[in-house]
Formats: sequence, structure tokens, C-alpha cells
Amino acid sequence: MGMSDRDRAFYRAWAALLDEMRAYASERDDVIFQKEADFPDYIYRMERPYDLPTIVMNASLSRPDGHPVLMLAASPRHAVFKEVVVHPYESHVYRKLTLAEGGHGLAEGPRVFDGARLRALADQLLGPAKPATAA
Repeated sequence: MGMSDRDRAFYRAWAALLDEMRAYASERDDVIFQKEADFPDYIYRMERPYDLPTIVMNASLSRPDGHPVLMLAASPRHAVFKEVVVHPYESHVYRKLTLAEGGHGLAEGPRVFDGARLRALADQLLGPAKPATAA
């Protein structure tokens, strides 16, 4: 059973958000990007071809000691409703993102959740960037 165009667009948007997380972490000395979990499709793929644009199902922006600060998780392929959960690690509050109107990117309701929103939320949770240390 193949994936719908809408599901393909959702997973492309998820992969793009992961790239934004990696970029954010690479710009700061006090943050790391961590893959927390792989998609079950990838883990149990056996001889089947793997057709999602990433293997990462759950990732975090974490402190250098590995303590997660902001967790993001995408629905697996078998889930009926595809969403990304954005969860500040030590909070009961979370956001749910779905495929944006028009099928490009992710959104929380009518608001697109792009790299700028990710950065603003991460900065709020992690505090201002510390000056880079001299090598």
C-alpha cells in the first residue's frame, strides 16, 4: 500500500523541520541535536524498500550533557492522523502541528510553524546564545 501525496508532503515537511533543528544546534555551542527514535518502518523494514525522507521519528534540542529541552515527534506511517508534537521537555504544554494549507510545511492551526518559530521557541526555552568559545 503506497503513501498518499498528502502523507508524502507531511513527511517532507517533517524532514525540513529536522533540518531546521540541526541548523539551530550547529549555530550554538550550548545546544545539540539528538535523534531520540527511528520510525518503526525503518527498524522493521526487513527487505522492503524504505521510502520516507528521513528515518528520524523523534528528535530533541538538548543541552550538551544530553538533557532534552525541546522534543519533537512525528506520527508513524500507520497513524491515521499525521501530526508533529512539539513538546518543551519539562512542561505539560505542547503543540500539535499538521500539514499546512496548500501542503507545504507544518502549521499549528492557521499559523505556519517554520524555522523562525522553531528558533523563537528554542531561544525562549534555552535562553540567549552564549558567545562562541575561541578554539
